[in-house]
Amino acid sequence: MPYTRREFGKLALASVPAMALAGRAEALFGAIQAKPNSVFGGVQIGAITYSYRSLVADQSAEATLKYLLGSGLSGCELMDGPAEMFAGRPGAPARGGGPGGAGFGRGGGRRGEAAPLQPGPGQKLGEWHGQQCLVSTETGQVVPQGRGGGRGRGEQTPEQIAEQAEAAKTLKAWRTSVSMDRFKQLRKMYNDAGVRIYAYKTDGMQKNMQTSDEELDYMFNVAAALGATHTTMELPSGADAEAMLKRMAAFAKKHKVAIAYHTHLQGSMTAFDQAFAVSKWSMSNVDLGHWVAGGNQGGSPLDFLTKYHHRIASFHIKDRTTPDHCSLNLPWGTGETPLAAILQLVKKKKWKMPASIELEYDVPEGSDAVQEVRKCVDFCRQVLTT
Repeated sequence: MPYTRREFGKLALASVPAMALAGRAEALFGAIQAKPNSVFGGVQIGAITYSYRSLVADQSAEATLKYLLGSGLSGCELMDGPAEMFAGRPGAPARGGGPGGAGFGRGGGRRGEAAPLQPGPGQKLGEWHGQQCLVSTETGQVVPQGRGGGRGRGEQTPEQIAEQAEAAKTLKAWRTSVSMDRFKQLRKMYNDAGVRIYAYKTDGMQKNMQTSDEELDYMFNVAAALGATHTTMELPSGADAEAMLKRMAAFAKKHKVAIAYHTHLQGSMTAFDQAFAVSKWSMSNVDLGHWVAGGNQGGSPLDFLTKYHHRIASFHIKDRTTPDHCSLNLPWGTGETPLAAILQLVKKKKWKMPASIELEYDVPEGSDAVQEVRKCVDFCRQVLTT
């Protein structure tokens, strides 16, 4: 079953709690002789640590660092789960658990021997190397196909609602009182191993207009303590979008840490116009794989990079297909995202924004996320050094 980033964050928070730092770090990484270097042709290649969500047995900061090193990476966009566990977030069990195994992600699922699809009114057939989908002729997007068989979560009991409210209260109290020293120690552990945390992502907290100023101060303080130049969040939409953009820009300016907005299928040449107009502290964390899966609205990834490179704090890369080809998530080099052209353009122009690998295709049997991210790193190395 697929996991969203928010669900992944919850899994991460169910892992190993923060431990005494220096001794543990030495035990984990003492055998490593050489620090990684994933800067190829002047381009920093990193990964969002969400890429390792399938390794649910251990989502601690220490384990996440091992995964990054195993993939040969010297930079990352760090998710809040491992960071907050390291700092002692309340309520985290002793070790990670829950459903594990390879193949978690939001795209690239297999249909097996399903019967051929039949387009209905307002639909057309999409296909990519034998895999079919239905595409809306009105929106140009893939029509979601129901999985069936689900029972839903049901309504929460009053007791469950009360427990969640108390947990949120406890978490808020912790976030607004925890010392930044723990996060600075985490930064040192990563830096000593050769990994720079260039971005920090926390899900949920910054999306809500009811989130307190103290909690937003905490979020930006953590990013600064980790050494990140920017913190990332989903691009706001709806009635509160302008208010959210202005509020986040004010906190970014206050803390001198940019807020970089992430896009999915809504990525386009104009998607960031409102955010960019609000403040110079409002930046982009555009996903150029999702851009392709959304239909290259108004221009290509290369067009966006060329026009807005000065407003991109970092960007995500993955290999996806267009909606007519089912918007699949695929192993690198088998989809339609112009990965090589993207990387070569950044190299040619000497732009300094990092490129973050986001692993979302199905992990093959016998492999794991560390190995698959390493394959993506090797792809980038080959493109940028030949």
